[in-house]
Amino acid sequence: MSKRPANGIRIDTIVIHDLETTYDTGVKGLSSQTNSAATHYVMRSSDGAVTQMVPTKDIAFHTGNYSMNLHSIGIEHEGYAAQGATWYTEAQYEATADLVTYLAARFDIPLDRQHVIGHDNVDSPDDAHAAGMHWDPGNGWDWDHFMTLLGRPYSGTHSVPAVGSVVTIDPPFADTVQTVRVCPGDDPTDPTTTCTERQQASNFVYVRTAPDASAPLFGDQALHGTGAGTNEISDWGSSAQSGRQFVVADVSGDWTAIWFSGAKVWFYNPGGKNAKIAYGVKMIRPAGSASVAVYGRSYPDASEYPAGISPSTQAPLTVYTVPGRPGVRRHPGPGRDGRLRQEQRNGRPRRQEDVHHPVRPPCRAGLRERRHRYPRDAALGGRRQLIT
Repeated sequence: MSKRPANGIRIDTIVIHDLETTYDTGVKGLSSQTNSAATHYVMRSSDGAVTQMVPTKDIAFHTGNYSMNLHSIGIEHEGYAAQGATWYTEAQYEATADLVTYLAARFDIPLDRQHVIGHDNVDSPDDAHAAGMHWDPGNGWDWDHFMTLLGRPYSGTHSVPAVGSVVTIDPPFADTVQTVRVCPGDDPTDPTTTCTERQQASNFVYVRTAPDASAPLFGDQALHGTGAGTNEISDWGSSAQSGRQFVVADVSGDWTAIWFSGAKVWFYNPGGKNAKIAYGVKMIRPAGSASVAVYGRSYPDASEYPAGISPSTQAPLTVYTVPGRPGVRRHPGPGRDGRLRQEQRNGRPRRQEDVHHPVRPPCRAGLRERRHRYPRDAALGGRRQLIT
C-alpha cells in the first residue's frame, strides 16, 4: 500500500508485460491473496478490455526490481511471448495506447522508449538475479506501431550513421522475420520436449561479434559468461530491440557497430534500414578512461535515511561494466528531480543504454491483489473502464 505520488514517490515509468496465459486465467491468478506479486492492469486480447487489479497509488510487485516497482505502473497483456505477435491484436494495442496516454498525462510520464518499456528492458537489481530477469512481452510486441499509436513515433532518419552518432533501433516489424529457437519452458502451451525453430515477425535485430552473418551472436555476460549467444527466443542478450538507443562504434559496408553491454557488437543495417539516426540526444562520457561500475537499482545513500530506518543496501553489478565510452543519457522528464536510471543518482552511475538488459523467463500469471471493475471513463472515449 502507498500513496504515490502524493507521498513524494514519483511514477515515471510504464512497464509492458504479457501474462503467459489467457485473460480469464490470468485475472483469476492475479486475484489470489496467496501470491507475492501484483500488477496494476490486465488487457484482454480479443477486444482490449481492461481490468484494474491494483490502484495506481499503490506499489505493485511486477518487475523483479523493487527500485523499478517504486516508480512504475505495470500493464499485463493476455498472450504468450513465445508465440510472437499472435495474441497482440489491434484492439489490444489501441486499448493499451489509450491507457498509457491517460497515465502519461496524469503522472507527467514522457512518452518515449526510456519511460515506456517492456519487462525485458528492466534492469536486474543485482548479480544474483541477472540471469533470471524476464523477457516478456517478447519479440512479437510491435514497439514501432505502439509508439505511433501513442503519437510518439521514433524521430530521425533511416540512413547510414556516422561513428559517434546515436541510433534508434528501428527494424520494419512485418518485414523483419527472424529465426528463433523455442525450447521446452519457453512456451507453456507447447508439449514438445525438444527445441524447435520458428520464423516470426520480430521487433529486434541480432547483434554479432563481427560484421558478418556467420559471425557468432553476442553473448550476454550474465547468461553466457564469455561464450557466444544463441537465437533462443528467451536469449535477449543477443539482440537489440526496437526503440532502444545506442552510440555508433563503427561502420563496415552494410553493418553498423554499436556499444552494447560494454562491448562493440554489429548488426545488419543496409542503407540504414534497421535504425534511425537520432538527433538532439544527449550523451554522457565517463570521467577518464577507466571502466565505470553500473547499478541495477537506485536507493538513497545511507546518510540520507531518517534515524531509526535501516538503509537499503546495494552494490554495483559485477557482470557488467561500461568502458570509457559514451552512453545515451536518459532524460528524467519535465519536473523530475533527475533520477536517471541510465545515468546516475547520488553519484552512482546506473545502467546505460549500451548496457543491454539481461532477461530470461517471461511473466507467469499468479499475482496477488483483489480484482476491481470500474464504470466506463468518458475520457477514454467510453470504450474503457475507469482508471484510478
